[in-house]
Amino acid sequence: QVQLVESGGGLVQPGGSLRLSCVASGTIFRFNVMGWYRQAPGNQRDLVASITNGGSTDYADSVKGRFTISRDNAKNTVYLQMSSLKPEDTAVYYCNIFMADRDYWGQGTQVTVSS
Repeated sequence: QVQLVESGGGLVQPGGSLRLSCVASGTIFRFNVMGWYRQAPGNQRDLVASITNGGSTDYADSVKGRFTISRDNAKNTVYLQMSSLKPEDTAVYYCNIFMADRDYWGQGTQVTVSS
C-alpha cells in the first residue's frame, strides 16, 4: 500500500511564495516519477511539474520560471517551491507518484492566492 501525504498549502498574497511537501510511504519502487498536479473548481486536474528518480524535470508552461520541483530520494519526498504566485495559481494541489504502470495520489492541499 502506498500513501502520499501533502503539506504546506495555505493562503498567500499575490507575488508571495509557498513550499509544498509530499512524503510517500509504503512500497516505493526505485524507478518512479513524482509530481504535482492541480485542480481549480470546474477545471480538470492538470500537471504542474514532475521529476524522475534521476532528477529530470518537466513543467507546465504557466509555471516555468516561477515554480521549482525537487526531491529527496532517501526520504521519498517531493517538494514544490512556488514563487511569484498569481491568483490563477489558486487550486487544490495533488501529489502524485507513478510507478509500475500505476498512479497513486495524495489527498490534496489547498493553495489560495488572494489579497
